[in-house]
Amino acid sequence: MLKYLAVRQKNSNFATVQRNEGLDKAPHFNLYDIYMIDKNIVKSLVEEWLEGKDYFLVDVEISSDNKIVVEIDHADGVWIEDCVELSRFIEDRLNRDEEDYELEVGSAGLGQPFKVPQQYRNFIGKEVEVLTDEGKKVKGVLTSVDGNDFTVTVEEKVRIEGKKRPELQTVEKTFQMDKVKYTKYLISFK
Repeated sequence: MLKYLAVRQKNSNFATVQRNEGLDKAPHFNLYDIYMIDKNIVKSLVEEWLEGKDYFLVDVEISSDNKIVVEIDHADGVWIEDCVELSRFIEDRLNRDEEDYELEVGSAGLGQPFKVPQQYRNFIGKEVEVLTDEGKKVKGVLTSVDGNDFTVTVEEKVRIEGKKRPELQTVEKTFQMDKVKYTKYLISFK
Protein backbone atom coordinates (compact mmCIF):
# COMPACT_ATOMS: atom_id res chain seq x y z
CA MET A 1 0.00 0.00 0.00
CA LEU A 2 1.41 3.38 -0.98
CA LYS A 3 1.41 5.98 1.84
CA TYR A 4 2.58 9.55 2.21
CA LEU A 5 3.96 11.07 5.38
CA ALA A 6 4.32 14.82 5.86
CA VAL A 7 6.93 15.96 8.35
CA ARG A 8 7.40 19.56 9.44
CA GLN A 9 11.04 20.18 10.13
CA LYS A 10 12.38 22.52 12.79
CA ASN A 11 13.15 26.04 11.53
CA SER A 12 11.57 25.33 8.18
CA ASN A 13 8.57 26.89 6.51
CA PHE A 14 7.89 23.89 4.31
CA ALA A 15 6.98 20.27 4.87
CA THR A 16 9.01 17.33 3.61
CA VAL A 17 6.88 14.63 2.03
CA GLN A 18 8.34 11.16 1.86
CA ARG A 19 6.90 8.39 -0.27
CA ASN A 20 7.38 4.86 0.92
CA GLU A 21 5.72 1.47 0.94
CA GLY A 22 4.92 1.63 4.65
CA LEU A 23 5.21 3.92 7.62
CA ASP A 24 7.90 1.64 9.10
CA LYS A 25 10.40 3.31 6.74
CA ALA A 26 9.29 6.84 7.69
CA PRO A 27 11.85 9.07 9.36
CA HIS A 28 11.49 9.40 13.10
CA PHE A 29 11.41 12.80 14.72
CA ASN A 30 10.87 14.18 18.17
CA LEU A 31 7.68 16.22 18.62
CA TYR A 32 9.68 18.68 20.69
CA ASP A 33 11.76 19.50 17.60
CA ILE A 34 8.77 21.24 16.03
CA TYR A 35 9.25 24.95 16.64
CA MET A 36 6.44 26.56 18.64
CA ILE A 37 6.00 30.31 18.78
CA ASP A 38 6.17 31.58 22.36
CA LYS A 39 2.82 32.99 23.52
CA ASN A 40 4.60 35.53 25.75
CA ILE A 41 6.43 36.98 22.75
CA VAL A 42 3.16 37.48 20.87
CA LYS A 43 1.52 38.98 23.99
CA SER A 44 4.37 41.44 24.43
CA LEU A 45 4.12 42.47 20.76
CA VAL A 46 0.38 43.07 21.12
CA GLU A 47 0.90 45.04 24.35
CA GLU A 48 3.53 47.16 22.59
CA TRP A 49 1.03 47.98 19.82
CA LEU A 50 -1.70 48.71 22.40
CA GLU A 51 0.34 51.41 24.18
CA GLY A 52 -1.47 54.73 23.93
CA LYS A 53 -4.59 53.19 22.41
CA ASP A 54 -8.00 52.57 23.99
CA TYR A 55 -7.94 48.95 22.85
CA PHE A 56 -7.20 46.14 25.28
CA LEU A 57 -6.00 42.56 24.90
CA VAL A 58 -8.62 39.87 25.47
CA ASP A 59 -6.72 36.72 24.56
CA VAL A 60 -3.85 35.19 22.63
CA GLU A 61 -4.07 31.52 21.65
CA ILE A 62 -1.45 29.51 19.80
CA SER A 63 -2.34 26.03 18.59
CA SER A 64 0.12 23.18 18.14
CA ASP A 65 0.30 23.94 14.40
CA ASN A 66 1.34 27.55 15.13
CA LYS A 67 -2.00 29.17 14.36
CA ILE A 68 -1.97 32.42 16.32
CA VAL A 69 -5.33 33.94 17.25
CA VAL A 70 -5.26 37.41 18.83
CA GLU A 71 -8.46 38.91 20.25
CA ILE A 72 -8.65 42.60 21.07
CA ASP A 73 -11.55 44.76 22.17
CA HIS A 74 -12.57 48.39 22.61
CA ALA A 75 -15.47 50.04 24.43
CA ASP A 76 -16.85 51.31 21.11
CA GLY A 77 -16.12 48.17 19.08
CA VAL A 78 -13.19 47.04 16.98
CA TRP A 79 -12.37 48.53 13.58
CA ILE A 80 -11.10 46.26 10.80
CA GLU A 81 -8.39 48.80 9.94
CA ASP A 82 -6.95 48.43 13.45
CA CYS A 83 -6.98 44.62 13.17
CA VAL A 84 -5.04 44.92 9.90
CA GLU A 85 -2.58 47.36 11.49
CA LEU A 86 -2.00 45.05 14.48
CA SER A 87 -1.60 42.05 12.18
CA ARG A 88 1.06 43.85 10.13
CA PHE A 89 2.77 45.03 13.33
CA ILE A 90 3.08 41.43 14.57
CA GLU A 91 4.15 40.06 11.16
CA ASP A 92 6.87 42.71 10.87
CA ARG A 93 8.37 41.52 14.16
CA LEU A 94 8.16 37.74 13.71
CA ASN A 95 10.69 36.17 11.36
CA ARG A 96 8.97 34.00 8.73
CA ASP A 97 12.31 32.25 8.08
CA GLU A 98 12.29 30.95 11.67
CA GLU A 99 8.58 30.73 12.47
CA ASP A 100 5.98 29.11 10.24
CA TYR A 101 2.64 30.45 11.45
CA GLU A 102 -0.86 31.53 10.53
CA LEU A 103 -2.06 34.79 12.12
CA GLU A 104 -5.63 35.82 12.84
CA VAL A 105 -6.43 39.15 14.53
CA GLY A 106 -9.98 40.11 15.43
CA SER A 107 -12.46 41.27 18.02
CA ALA A 108 -13.56 39.19 20.98
CA GLY A 109 -17.02 38.64 19.49
CA LEU A 110 -20.19 40.27 20.73
CA GLY A 111 -22.01 37.15 21.95
CA GLN A 112 -18.93 35.38 23.32
CA PRO A 113 -18.19 34.86 27.03
CA PHE A 114 -16.17 37.59 28.74
CA LYS A 115 -12.52 36.70 29.33
CA VAL A 116 -11.08 39.81 31.01
CA PRO A 117 -12.43 42.31 33.59
CA GLN A 118 -12.39 45.21 31.09
CA GLN A 119 -15.14 43.43 29.11
CA TYR A 120 -17.33 43.41 32.23
CA ARG A 121 -16.74 47.15 32.74
CA ASN A 122 -17.60 47.87 29.10
CA PHE A 123 -21.01 46.23 29.46
CA ILE A 124 -22.21 47.95 32.65
CA GLY A 125 -25.84 48.90 32.08
CA LYS A 126 -26.36 46.16 29.49
CA GLU A 127 -28.24 42.87 29.77
CA VAL A 128 -26.02 39.83 30.39
CA GLU A 129 -26.39 36.13 31.00
CA VAL A 130 -24.41 34.41 33.75
CA LEU A 131 -24.00 30.65 34.00
CA THR A 132 -23.11 29.81 37.60
CA ASP A 133 -20.86 26.96 38.65
CA GLU A 134 -24.02 25.15 39.76
CA GLY A 135 -25.37 25.32 36.20
CA LYS A 136 -28.06 27.96 36.85
CA LYS A 137 -28.54 30.71 34.24
CA VAL A 138 -29.17 34.21 35.53
CA LYS A 139 -30.25 36.98 33.15
CA GLY A 140 -30.22 40.61 34.17
CA VAL A 141 -28.54 43.99 33.87
CA LEU A 142 -24.86 44.24 34.77
CA THR A 143 -24.84 47.09 37.28
CA SER A 144 -21.34 47.19 38.78
CA VAL A 145 -17.84 45.72 38.70
CA ASP A 146 -15.47 45.84 41.66
CA GLY A 147 -12.22 43.91 41.28
CA ASN A 148 -13.18 40.27 40.75
CA ASP A 149 -16.82 40.84 41.80
CA PHE A 150 -19.67 41.94 39.58
CA THR A 151 -23.33 42.63 40.31
CA VAL A 152 -26.32 41.78 38.14
CA THR A 153 -29.81 43.19 38.80
CA VAL A 154 -32.52 40.64 38.06
CA GLU A 155 -36.30 40.54 38.21
CA GLU A 156 -37.25 37.69 40.52
CA LYS A 157 -40.37 36.45 42.28
CA VAL A 158 -39.87 36.89 46.00
CA ARG A 159 -42.10 35.56 48.77
CA ILE A 160 -43.08 38.45 51.03
CA GLU A 161 -44.16 37.78 54.60
CA GLY A 162 -47.90 38.19 55.04
CA LYS A 163 -48.70 37.76 51.34
CA LYS A 164 -50.07 34.62 49.73
CA ARG A 165 -48.27 34.91 46.40
CA PRO A 166 -44.69 35.82 45.57
CA GLU A 167 -44.22 39.24 44.00
CA LEU A 168 -41.88 40.26 41.20
CA GLN A 169 -39.07 42.41 42.63
CA THR A 170 -35.70 43.74 41.57
CA VAL A 171 -32.90 41.82 43.29
CA GLU A 172 -29.13 42.37 43.10
CA LYS A 173 -26.95 39.28 42.78
CA THR A 174 -23.20 39.45 43.18
CA PHE A 175 -20.86 36.96 41.52
CA GLN A 176 -17.12 36.46 41.23
CA MET A 177 -15.66 36.39 37.72
CA ASP A 178 -13.53 33.34 38.43
CA LYS A 179 -16.42 31.47 40.09
CA VAL A 180 -18.86 31.40 37.15
CA LYS A 181 -18.74 29.22 34.04
CA TYR A 182 -19.36 32.26 31.84
CA THR A 183 -20.83 35.72 31.55
CA LYS A 184 -21.83 37.09 28.17
CA TYR A 185 -23.69 40.02 26.67
CA LEU A 186 -27.24 39.24 25.57
CA ILE A 187 -27.82 40.58 22.10
CA SER A 188 -31.28 42.10 21.78
CA PHE A 189 -33.02 42.74 18.47
CA LYS A 190 -35.89 44.77 19.99
